[in-house]
Amino acid sequence: MRQRTLGQQGLVTSALGYGAMGISLAYGPGDEGEGIAAIQRAYDLGITFFDTAELYGWGENEKIVGRAVAGFRDDIVIATKFGFTRSYGTDSRPEHIREVVDNSLRYLDVDYIDLLYQHRVDPDVPIEDVAGTVGEFVQAGKVKYFGLSEAGPRTIRRAHAVQPVSALQTEYSLFERDVESIFPTLAELGIGFVPYSPLGRGFLTDAVKPAGQYDQTDMRNADPRWQPGNFEKNVEAVRQLTELAAAKGASVAQLALAWLLAQSENIVPIPGTRSPRRVEENARATSITLTEADLTRIREILPTGGFGARYAPGRIPTWT
Repeated sequence: MRQRTLGQQGLVTSALGYGAMGISLAYGPGDEGEGIAAIQRAYDLGITFFDTAELYGWGENEKIVGRAVAGFRDDIVIATKFGFTRSYGTDSRPEHIREVVDNSLRYLDVDYIDLLYQHRVDPDVPIEDVAGTVGEFVQAGKVKYFGLSEAGPRTIRRAHAVQPVSALQTEYSLFERDVESIFPTLAELGIGFVPYSPLGRGFLTDAVKPAGQYDQTDMRNADPRWQPGNFEKNVEAVRQLTELAAAKGASVAQLALAWLLAQSENIVPIPGTRSPRRVEENARATSITLTEADLTRIREILPTGGFGARYAPGRIPTWT
């Protein structure tokens, strides 16, 4: 698999990564064994970038990732995150960051974390303090690279001035485009971009169902894009995208990932799945080339993204 560079500090990963959140959180009951099999199949296919976080099971997801990659840890990039409380508030105080990093090292059973993200901006802690604390871990060799998640241009600039930021992670897909407004800042500062939910939380696949037909713990039951009125419009858009993908001998998921990869050489999507078969499907997206005609047709189908808000009212992050 081809490689890409995130930022200007030397972080090199496979062109496609793997997001482990769904093994433990948000998409119904997980299966540890199946998740480990998916991670190990990803590595077999050349994927070397694996994403987890404290939040994903409060250490349980990190333990699963650590067990899955133990045999090839030195060949890969592990990303994890700090910054949430168990009540889903934010806490990026330096002492809390130190506690979380120590826990993550133990849960992952590693000597260092390749990429450490602030999971969400904490309005009560100056970003300079956050960047400085991560910088201490970089100096100590416990962290290699610093990242931010769901941050806006002003926060990115302030953090980058203290400790160089290698990557910003934010939701981005054919269905979610708002983050494109931040791309000029990333280009100016030489920061890479990692799209999470690159398949629209599963809508950009062949397995979408209406809200209410998922397990009761699945976040998509309440997702605005799955609600009546939006759901039907999104299904029609995916139908048209599926036709375009089929003409190229690809699945709609592969088309969606290829579209992301075509946006910039500094973008590395991290689709998540518990299925080794889906991992194989996703990996093949890296060999798909989209023509200008393909990109034009995609813009015609979804000129500004999917139908329905990214989150229910009151949960949409504000970038600063």
